[in-house]
Amino acid sequence: MVANTVKQDRRQPAAGLKAEAMALFFDADWFDARLGERGLSRAVLAAAAGLGEAEMALVFKDQRELSAGQVAVFAELLGVTVEEVASRAGVSTPLPGRTDAADPRIAALERRVAALEAAVARLSRPGPDQRSG
Repeated sequence: MVANTVKQDRRQPAAGLKAEAMALFFDADWFDARLGERGLSRAVLAAAAGLGEAEMALVFKDQRELSAGQVAVFAELLGVTVEEVASRAGVSTPLPGRTDAADPRIAALERRVAALEAAVARLSRPGPDQRSG
């Protein structure tokens, strides 16, 4: 099978890449080691993340990507950061609860939306002359 000859060893970074670069594949050995350290099993991890055993097997075989929410559950259960789990899982989805804080435009827009929502809420309340009574 040609696809098998193209994949590199999951435990070794590609030549010229730093070891801390995002994994291209799900690092099953790392996850199994973290589970072992905590006395947990793959079945417990699957149940916590809302995955069936068959789905978890696909995750560990690098045939199913984790969602951002599942990354968060894995991180909490394993006692590591979401960044670490995402890196070790080769996840390309955004991390849960993370936004690009480097872009101040997003923060400014969020503040403006919040102010507008507050103003609409104030205008939507009945005034003293509009209250039934």
